[in-house]
Amino acid sequence: MINRNKNYTNLAKGYLFPEIARRRKEFQKTHPDANIISLGIGNTTEPITPHILEGMKNFIVGLGTPEGYEGYQDDSAGKPELREKIATVIYGSKIKASEVFVSDGAKCDLGRLQAMFGSEVNVALQDPAYPVYVDGTVMAGAGGKEPQTENGFSDITYMPCLPENGFFPDLSIVKKNSLIYICSPNNPTGAVATKDNLEHLVNFAKSNDCIILFDAAYSAFIQDTSLPKTIYEIDGAKDVAIEMQSFSKPAGFTGIRLGWCVVPENLKFADGSSVQSAWQRITNTNFNGASIIAQAGGLAALDDEGLNEMNSTIRYYLENGKLIKEAFEGENFKKCGVEIYFTGNAPYIWAKFPGKMSWHIFDEILNQCNVVVTPGSGFGPSGESFIRVSAFGHRENIKEACERLKRFKL
Repeated sequence: MINRNKNYTNLAKGYLFPEIARRRKEFQKTHPDANIISLGIGNTTEPITPHILEGMKNFIVGLGTPEGYEGYQDDSAGKPELREKIATVIYGSKIKASEVFVSDGAKCDLGRLQAMFGSEVNVALQDPAYPVYVDGTVMAGAGGKEPQTENGFSDITYMPCLPENGFFPDLSIVKKNSLIYICSPNNPTGAVATKDNLEHLVNFAKSNDCIILFDAAYSAFIQDTSLPKTIYEIDGAKDVAIEMQSFSKPAGFTGIRLGWCVVPENLKFADGSSVQSAWQRITNTNFNGASIIAQAGGLAALDDEGLNEMNSTIRYYLENGKLIKEAFEGENFKKCGVEIYFTGNAPYIWAKFPGKMSWHIFDEILNQCNVVVTPGSGFGPSGESFIRVSAFGHRENIKEACERLKRFKL
């Protein structure tokens, strides 16, 4: 028989979120009457808003007519009108429509991007970090050539992001010619990189021949106008950075699947060839483009009415976050020495339980409160002793979870 790709043998034993689901299922078996509330996986809960929904409905109706039917797209990069709208509405024409590549989501783009850089590239990533950064790297054959240690893969540079450094990494440990994964607002910590942070990052990348993979999937949640929503607010970023964004969280498209990737025409490989041209080849070969129904929704989302609806949804989730933060500021958590980090610019609360293991806290909150959270250790070595709590949820469930958290004890 044919052997499997050896890169897959280097993956960690289990992906974080299926393990959470497994533990929840086991708990439900022994506690069949428990009404479990999930504040774990960052899945949206609120319905698609009227204007965005109407855009998709009208397009679907049109598909049932000879005049409105569409099949394969001419270009896997997406509908020209959506690419143009993203460039103007999201980026204020700082980037060109031709640099926008519409996709089925930021997570999918991350996997395809790593494949473009191959197995020999150096990789540096924030720690803690979204698990797909590591797994996508290892699947592509990079980062997993040496045995995994308790602190991660030995040939990936983990950049600790902790309260002590404001959750932004020390870049001095990054090797030259590295892919640098940066997520802002960060998943899981919720921290947002400042303009000074990103200027330092861009200058470092230029000086060290690095390329930045900038995950801005949560940028729409940024309320502080002094904080950059895109890396292209920084001079010179188009020479060194690829940016991923998504409709998933602001528009509720987690199941509909729509995002985009910006690959600037300035960006070059070491031999001077175009990164954008390589990306076009990968997407045209391996991808037939995002769903045209989803793209119709994306166009509606970027209308003035759609933007207002998304902003309303974002405020709803951020209000949930404030309620959760207040619950973790209760006396019972203060007695445990819990440290709470919530910026109001991201849909996650990051909480440290000093001296405790993340999975232990996960189990205790599930057992005592029937609430699911996410153990920080699942995001990397620096996530140990932390948990991530998601603000995605119906308000009544959030309020009930907060009431239950008041009875938590360690």
